Amino acid sequence: MRIIFLLAGLLTLLNAHAGEIDQPAAISALQRSDSLLIDVRSAEEFADGSLPGAIRIGHEEIAAQIASVVPDRNRPVVLYCRSGRRSALAQQTLEEMGYSHVINAGAYEDLLPLLENRE
Repeated sequence: MRIIFLLAGLLTLLNAHAGEIDQPAAISALQRSDSLLIDVRSAEEFADGSLPGAIRIGHEEIAAQIASVVPDRNRPVVLYCRSGRRSALAQQTLEEMGYSHVINAGAYEDLLPLLENRE
């Protein structure tokens, strides 16, 4: 019984970081030339404005489309959306698929002033 509680606690700790917004890590990853910035918002939201260099893959489409865009599961992938919720869902999906360097950058509006000069 004790082992079950220990395992449950460990799983809780391991999952606690999943989905957390980490803008400093996102900014750092985006300094790398091999990183990819993905907007997981709707097509309408993306059309209203996106971060420089971002591509759009909706969070509900990411599992089906990611392999054709990012075949290397070790490539840094930075995700964002309107609030951080959809990017957290996409992050969880990618991590479950074996992607090892996935960062939830959070909200578009929060990132915009930080990345305006990114080409």
